[in-house]
Amino acid sequence: MQLRVTPKAAQRFQTDWGFAAGDTVRVFVRYSGFSAKGPYSFGIMKDSPQYPGVTEVVDGITFYMEQNDLWFLDDRELTLDENGEDIVFLNEGMSI
Repeated sequence: MQLRVTPKAAQRFQTDWGFAAGDTVRVFVRYSGFSAKGPYSFGIMKDSPQYPGVTEVVDGITFYMEQNDLWFLDDRELTLDENGEDIVFLNEGMSI
């Protein structure tokens, strides 16, 4: 499994969300919304890693998921990308 952040998504995090080099951004699974996996979706927050399972550094920003959230990836790649003004989550090409 792998976490990937496209350069366009990293730029959106910097310009719209105010993240900068040295920041750590947690991608987490939350119970709400709707996805192909049921009532779960992803959330994003500025946080410090405790037990990182996967990490990706883009433009000096560390994106990560904690070990206890990796079950949701089901051994697949998660890509954070940009679509217009939105950040989208793609899990093996499927939008979540």
